[in-house]
Amino acid sequence: MIVGQMNEGSGFFMVKRWLCSFILLMLLTTGVLAKAPRRVIRVGYFPNITHAQAVVGIAEGFFQRGLGKDVKLETYLFNAGPSAMEALLAGQLDMVYVGPNPAINCFLRSNGSALRIVSGCCSGGAGMVARKGVRFKSACDLRGKRIATPQLGNTQDVALRGYILENRMKTTEQGGDVRVLPTANNNMLLLFQRREVDVAWTVEPWVSRLILEGGGRLILDERSLWKDGKFTTAIVVASTKFLKNRPDLVKRWIELHVEMTEKVNKDPKWALRIINKELERITGKPMPEEVLKMAWKRLDITYDPISESLFQSADQAYQLGFIDRKPKLKGIFDLAILNEVLNRKGYKAIR
Repeated sequence: MIVGQMNEGSGFFMVKRWLCSFILLMLLTTGVLAKAPRRVIRVGYFPNITHAQAVVGIAEGFFQRGLGKDVKLETYLFNAGPSAMEALLAGQLDMVYVGPNPAINCFLRSNGSALRIVSGCCSGGAGMVARKGVRFKSACDLRGKRIATPQLGNTQDVALRGYILENRMKTTEQGGDVRVLPTANNNMLLLFQRREVDVAWTVEPWVSRLILEGGGRLILDERSLWKDGKFTTAIVVASTKFLKNRPDLVKRWIELHVEMTEKVNKDPKWALRIINKELERITGKPMPEEVLKMAWKRLDITYDPISESLFQSADQAYQLGFIDRKPKLKGIFDLAILNEVLNRKGYKAIR
């Protein structure tokens, strides 16, 4: 049998050429993808109502969807600000939701090189609660009392000690008669019920838990001590390295953070339901609904870091000896990206 000669224009060669091109394209594509790993953003936060945007946004997959498939979101839970700041200093985190005092300490410790505050998160939500039977009509009634705070040198601890100093009293360490007992929040309620502490200065939802579960009464809402009743309770910080190298991811995160702030404020019932589900998932037990509802009324979820209150808090920490030199906080805020996002939405810039 005689087979006719095939040339490059024949169907055989056209199919062969198409297959070779397809295989080559697949190899090139696979190679390119292998050399271009997904971008990563590592975010730390607390399972707390004052970190509502992070708790809700991460639980609902809002941040991951908003970042896109080409970005991998890694999240890390913390229970104390200092440990979160240690992780950031060690290069293990890119962004963190945290209280103002740990951020201030980290900034000063690194001589201003470690972080920048890029957004606010929460205002208010702190106060002083007295257990049942404890007399309190004025600040001087704190004399001789045992007062619990969440942690030595933390935001509420500094606030209490500043309040004591401003009212011309002294703690027992200073030779006075007001005893301050730094106590983890999850132990505070038990000590309160056992009558082993008389008063507690803490943050939500523990303020409300002490009232509803511990039978206490609110004797001071910290908002009464601040201009317009606003003071920063939680902020969002970014490592300076990440902010410099990946401003695109910081910008995208802040865009989503502002959007989530709006969503939470628009539908607080939905937000509280998600927060409680997360608390149950993490701790094994949900928070009583009445606790969350009461707590929500004493705080504001916001993207404004309320810079003036942070500077005042830093000065207070210095006066109390928690900072060994007058704090120089120039450069701690970098709100350029936040204001760019707000400007695009037609909102007023934040200073």
